Amino acid sequence: MPDLSDKPYRIGRSKTGLGLFATQPIKKGTKIIRYIGPMLDCNKKKDDAVENKYLFQISKRWTVDGSVRKNIARYINHSCKPNAESDVSVKKRKIIIRAIKNIEPGEEINYDYGTEYFKEYLKPIGCKCDSCEKKRKKKAAEARAEKARLKDKAERKVQKQAEKAAGKKAKAGKSAGKTAKAKAKTGAKTSKAKLPKTKTKAKAAAAA
Repeated sequence: MPDLSDKPYRIGRSKTGLGLFATQPIKKGTKIIRYIGPMLDCNKKKDDAVENKYLFQISKRWTVDGSVRKNIARYINHSCKPNAESDVSVKKRKIIIRAIKNIEPGEEINYDYGTEYFKEYLKPIGCKCDSCEKKRKKKAAEARAEKARLKDKAERKVQKQAEKAAGKKAKAGKSAGKTAKAKAKTGAKTSKAKLPKTKTKAKAAAAA
């Protein structure tokens, strides 16, 4: 492993394995490191057949094979909201990683790998950069909140239905009670109305 003691970065553990971290403040616009490796000519079948995830295309013809161990820049991870970028010079066939934000000591250095790389390597497994992790956590929190809201709504609906059913039952009970009272009252009136007739018949029988 090359000596990095005089460099403003170090190789360290990241969420996705290894990453490159700042060891001192890096100002916006600073050239951090060069992406190096054998130059592949895509017009040659032998070179065009090389495949690995460290290939960095400069032009339709030229690609840098960054899989070699001396290419420290290969440890820089992708981010959808990066603090650095790749500055490509087609004429010089050179790739420089440059800071696009002020980077603090201990902060991981990252840049956007591009749409093609993202679709081929990152999308199938899910991007693990801080930006995407925050989005996933936010969506998960929103999903939990929505689930809790729907559960609470369902419980309130069941409670409301139970209260409504209880109210109907109580109303039906009152109505039944009133009906019973009305029947009892009607029965009492009927009995009273029949009593005089009975007495009249009794008097008539006595007179006969």
